[in-house]
Amino acid sequence: MTQSQMMPALTQQMQECIEACMNCHSMCEETMSSCMQKGGQQQMQVMRALMDCSETTRMCADMMMRRSPMSPDMCMLCAKVCDMCAEACMSMPDDQQMMRCAEACRRCADTCRAMAGAKM
Repeated sequence: MTQSQMMPALTQQMQECIEACMNCHSMCEETMSSCMQKGGQQQMQVMRALMDCSETTRMCADMMMRRSPMSPDMCMLCAKVCDMCAEACMSMPDDQQMMRCAEACRRCADTCRAMAGAKM
């Protein structure tokens, strides 16, 4: 197999974005578990944002790893979903798990926005 037939290596920027997506995915999953244990109406309202973000970040990382030509579009969508989830988490500033999740979401959104503008 020649070099041109092989998949191009992941750039440092792609690796950082994949890592941020997977970290955000894990944090959303942990936060969903925390919400389920606490119950309450406010937690239930945040759950949809957490579920959307968890699924989107996982899919975004998968698409980058397989060098999908749709990765830049997916990264832009992922940034929007992460921003939305961070805002939802910020609605509970006294909950430390929510604040950690919001931070992971913001970092992921930033790296995804940068990747959306980069060449794959």
